[in-house]
Amino acid sequence: MDQLEIFKALSNKTRLQILQWLKEPEKNFPEQKCFEAGVCVGQIQQKAGLTQSTVSEYLSLMQRTGLVTATRVGQWTYYKRNEEAFAALSKLIESEI
Repeated sequence: MDQLEIFKALSNKTRLQILQWLKEPEKNFPEQKCFEAGVCVGQIQQKAGLTQSTVSEYLSLMQRTGLVTATRVGQWTYYKRNEEAFAALSKLIESEI
């Protein structure tokens, strides 16, 4: 777990908002019916109101740091929060910061 990269990823308001949305996907993305694979990047992009390239960059950064996982289904990519990473981050904060 690269602490500096994780805190960089968390230092952006929109990235934090995306992580909050992904915490309760059924509530925040009601137009999507199935969440087994995660939330479609198009749904995230539409809700964020940013270009797809910006949202994809944000999600890619969060994936590299382990905060989210990605699943590819055909031409679509779906994202989920990685709750194990958040548990590890919580322990890190409690023990070292």
